Amino acid sequence: MIDLTGKHIFIAGGSRGIGRANALMAARAGADITVNYLKDSAAAKAVVDEIKDLDRKAFAIQADIAKDGEAERAMKAAFEQLGPIHGLAISAGIFEGAPIEQMSAEFWDRTMSINLRATFLAVKAAVPYLKQAKGGSIVIYTSTAGQRGSSVYSAYATSKGAQLLFMRSMAKELAAERIRVNCVAPGWTETDMSREAMDAEGRDGIIASIPLGRIGKPEDPAAAACFLLSDLAQFITGSTITVDGGFDMRG
Repeated sequence: MIDLTGKHIFIAGGSRGIGRANALMAARAGADITVNYLKDSAAAKAVVDEIKDLDRKAFAIQADIAKDGEAERAMKAAFEQLGPIHGLAISAGIFEGAPIEQMSAEFWDRTMSINLRATFLAVKAAVPYLKQAKGGSIVIYTSTAGQRGSSVYSAYATSKGAQLLFMRSMAKELAAERIRVNCVAPGWTETDMSREAMDAEGRDGIIASIPLGRIGKPEDPAAAACFLLSDLAQFITGSTITVDGGFDMRG
């Protein structure tokens, strides 16, 4: 059984989708949770209320972590509210597509900022607190698109592929501090962010392409993240867990 008792987990993008599932699952495993959100304060409050109903401590903090200083401000507030930080899960991001001939530089830069720059800034802000806690775990939600590429969603796939190399670099750099860094790579998952793309692609076709015969639920990648955040994974760093129902192993 995954046990996160006594741990404080900061979840970037914790008010919806996979981040929300991660927050609730980690709380059920015993963790106290900081929920970072960008805009939807009502959704963040709802997650905090659910966590408190589980007799765990919870705190919501608004911050655009892609902007300079915002991740540091959020991390400092989390530490002041709930104490030492033992884990970071980064679920904040966007999933938008455009053919290369229609893609503007602004579109490209927006994707890189929200998906990649925010990851860098969140990790950078968390490291001093994880060092203070004598080690911890960082989980970056990437995507199977970052492993194989994706037509039309090339900016998204590039940002996610870069997250994978950033994770491996940080795993090497931070290992001496007993800070583990890993990725979870979801495939098709039922979230607000991916719903439009799945409808356009065709749900029946997507399901037919997944060997396990269904689209993922937010709890599927969240479970992998909770494992990586726990002491059960204390000898795992620099790795990626793919959670896609077997989609990428098709022959």
